[in-house]
Amino acid sequence: MQKSRGKVILATAAVGTLGVLGTLVPGGASSHREAPAISQDPSADATDLYAFVSPEDPSKVTFIANYSPLEDPSGGPNFHRFGDDVQYEINIDNDGDAATDLSYQFRFQTQVQNAKTFLYATGPIDSVTDPDFNMRQLYSVNEVREGVAEPKALIGGASTAPANIGPRSNQNYEAVAQSTVYPFDTETGQAKVFAGPRDDPFFVDLGGLRPLNKAHLIKLAKSSGRNSVAGFNVHSIALQVPISELTADRKGTTGADDPDAVIGVYTTAKRTTTRTIGADGSRSGSGDLVSVSRLGNPLVNEVVVPLGAKDYFNGSDPKDDATKNGGAYVPLVTDPELAKLIPVLYPGVNTPPAPRNDLVSIFLTGIDGVTKPMNAGDKFQPAELLRLNMGISPRSIGRENRLGVLGGDNAGFPNGRRLADDVVDIALRAVAGGTPFTPEFNHAPNNALTDGVDKNDRPFTSRFPYLAEPHQGYARQQLTPGR
Repeated sequence: MQKSRGKVILATAAVGTLGVLGTLVPGGASSHREAPAISQDPSADATDLYAFVSPEDPSKVTFIANYSPLEDPSGGPNFHRFGDDVQYEINIDNDGDAATDLSYQFRFQTQVQNAKTFLYATGPIDSVTDPDFNMRQLYSVNEVREGVAEPKALIGGASTAPANIGPRSNQNYEAVAQSTVYPFDTETGQAKVFAGPRDDPFFVDLGGLRPLNKAHLIKLAKSSGRNSVAGFNVHSIALQVPISELTADRKGTTGADDPDAVIGVYTTAKRTTTRTIGADGSRSGSGDLVSVSRLGNPLVNEVVVPLGAKDYFNGSDPKDDATKNGGAYVPLVTDPELAKLIPVLYPGVNTPPAPRNDLVSIFLTGIDGVTKPMNAGDKFQPAELLRLNMGISPRSIGRENRLGVLGGDNAGFPNGRRLADDVVDIALRAVAGGTPFTPEFNHAPNNALTDGVDKNDRPFTSRFPYLAEPHQGYARQQLTPGR
């Protein structure tokens, strides 16, 4: 679901394509297998990005970057893991110019305890230091800040959570996973980090808008939505840091109107130009780092950016969105193809005419008074970034207010993205004009479009990293109706 950086509005069109066309997007949704090159490199493939003010501590922001799409929980004996030769990054623009001002960089290293066995675990894994945890990963986190010459080491030697193989290998899985939540100190307060497998929190029906089957040009029987990614896992990087670490002035925010309240966020995964595989299976790299995956808003690269530009987008920077190849994407935002397809496929649903400045505001520049940067001045650059106003009070991590800003809740997508935000329905309705920004179209069915999947297949937790426990290989299941 990668987004076209200087082409954010495309994000809206992207989401809509999934449901309105009723076509199955190859490989999944969100940023799952969204481009030709990255589809061959799952450990570096970003699936989703989340950014929200932490509900149990509003002085902090939580970032969640997920990788490795459509992980089969029973996919052993070599279970999924982070790439040893990949640098994973959470990047932040805090002054509205679309350039990275702060980057948190993660590097992983696999350690095999006993190379003479094929087993991932030689017995029950009771802790991350258990000798039976045969293939473990350690990682470090560095901070790179604009104007600071050297990276700052934040944490090292942290362990990822193990794979959730099943009850014989993981007799108390969540206790072991929670032991891999590591606190560390920053200049302005305490932070937390977690890395490891979790349930994929994204939810979507890739088959179409089943509840609206009878309204489609080619009618089918009405049906409940089916979560196409239910039962799959991802590999998650979760980071919780003080707001004062993220603002341009390093002082935090005093509210939604604070000039430093809005940040833009995106993730990258970078590989070295030279890769080496050791005799023990370890991987390392040398040479320049090249971006192979990029993600801000959901669904942009996957279903908006054309095939010939998808790999280019994954290697591009948001700061170039408005200048390099930007002209090719702007018409797709202000006059999206999807908005023309909706009335054809769903007769009676009329959409706003071009130019769609409402979509530009929602997804590209930010919404005035909510997600538009207030401290940029003349240096402001539209870009495909997930924008978050850190001065707006958080809400529950659960299902409530799942339609975010467009449903009357300024704490949700497209103001950042919470785990429970129904980004598919939000974007569908935005493309159809069913939002307060186009009041003449803000009525049914435009503001009621849905894929019928309005929650994750597992409940989220109330504590960091908030993601649900990963599905275990012993009890694998997929495609839960109505979830």
